[in-house]
Amino acid sequence: MHKILVSHLAIALLLSTPNFFSPTFTPIAFSQPATKTTTADLVKARNLARQTIEARNGGLNRYRAENSMHGPVTKAPFTENDDGTITFKFLGGPPGWTTPTIESMVTVDPSDWSIKVDYNRTIRR
Repeated sequence: MHKILVSHLAIALLLSTPNFFSPTFTPIAFSQPATKTTTADLVKARNLARQTIEARNGGLNRYRAENSMHGPVTKAPFTENDDGTITFKFLGGPPGWTTPTIESMVTVDPSDWSIKVDYNRTIRR
C-alpha cells in the first residue's frame, strides 16, 4: 500500500510541474559530413582532374602530380564549391621531381563530369 501511495504522489507531483510535457530544450545539431559529394564521385573527380593535367603536360613520361592526387581521396587538395563543382589545386613536375615546377587548378562538375582547367603554369607565390 505504501509503494502505491508513493507512486501516485510521484505521478501527481510530475503532472503538477509546469511544462512537464513540453519542456524547453535545444535540439541537437548533428555535424554534416566533410563532403557534399559521395566518396566515389570525389575519387572520379580527382582522377579526371589529375589525368587532364597529366595529358596537358605531355603525359606520364613528362609530368607527375604530387602524391596527394593519388592514394586516399580525403588527402587530395580539393574544395567543394557552392555550385556543386569540385576544385583541385595541386603541384607537379617531371617524373622524380623533388621540387615541383607546375601548379595546376582544375574544376570538375560531377553533374556532367565536365572539366575546366583554371590554371596550369609555373607555381604562383
